[in-house]
Amino acid sequence: MAALVELDRVGVAFRAQRRLGSERYWALEDVSVSLERGHRLGVVGRNGAGKSTLLRLVAGILEPDRGTVRRAPVTCQLLSLTLGFVGHLSGRDNAILSGLLLGLSRRQIEARIEAIREFSELGDFFEQPIASYSSGMVMRLGFSVAIQVEPDVLLIDEVLAVGDAHFQEKSGRALHERLREGCTVVIVSHEESKLADLCDRLLWIEHGRSVMEGPFDEVIAAYHRELHVGEGG
Repeated sequence: MAALVELDRVGVAFRAQRRLGSERYWALEDVSVSLERGHRLGVVGRNGAGKSTLLRLVAGILEPDRGTVRRAPVTCQLLSLTLGFVGHLSGRDNAILSGLLLGLSRRQIEARIEAIREFSELGDFFEQPIASYSSGMVMRLGFSVAIQVEPDVLLIDEVLAVGDAHFQEKSGRALHERLREGCTVVIVSHEESKLADLCDRLLWIEHGRSVMEGPFDEVIAAYHRELHVGEGG
C-alpha cells in the first residue's frame, strides 16, 4: 500500500540564541517514518525529544532542512495546545476557516457547522471570540472540527487529557469510530493507557533521533527499560 506521508531521513534545525550569536541545533535528525491509510502510530520520548516537531513536519507546517517528505494529495490536521485558532474570531468562524484550510468548500463546512457546535458543547460560547476560551474549550472546538471535517491524517499532540471526563469519553468514542473508518492517526501523549487503547504501533524518539519503531508492546517495553536504567534502577 502506498504511503500517505513518508519521511525519509529528515532533519529539522533551529537557531538557539546565545549571548555571542546563534547556534544551530537539530530538533530532528535522520528520522524516517511511513504512514499508510489506517495506520495508528503513537510517539513517545522524553520532553524535548522532538515529538512535536515531528508532528509539525508531517502536517506540512515545517519543511525539513535535510531529507525528503513525500505526501500523497491528502489532508492533515494537527491538534495541539500550542497551535491555536485566530483569537479575535468566534468559534463558528474558526471552525469555518479550519474547514476551508483543509480543502472543504464553504457549502461543505456550513453543512457540518451545526454538528461541530453540538459536539463541542460550547453553547453560546461558540459565537464568542476564542480569545475568551479556556485551553479546554479551545481543544473541544479543535477536536469537534477534526471529527466532523474528517481529515485523512489526524495528528494529536498531548490533547487527549484536555477537558472533563465526559468530553474525554465522548471524544474517545468518536476517535475510535474514525479509526474504524480508516483514518490515519499519529498521537503524541505521556498517557500510555490512551496510546495503548488507540495505537497498534509505536515510535520512540530521543534527542531528535528515532530509537525504535515497531509493535506497541515491544517498543513500550524497551522504552520502560531505558527509563528504569536512566533513573538508576
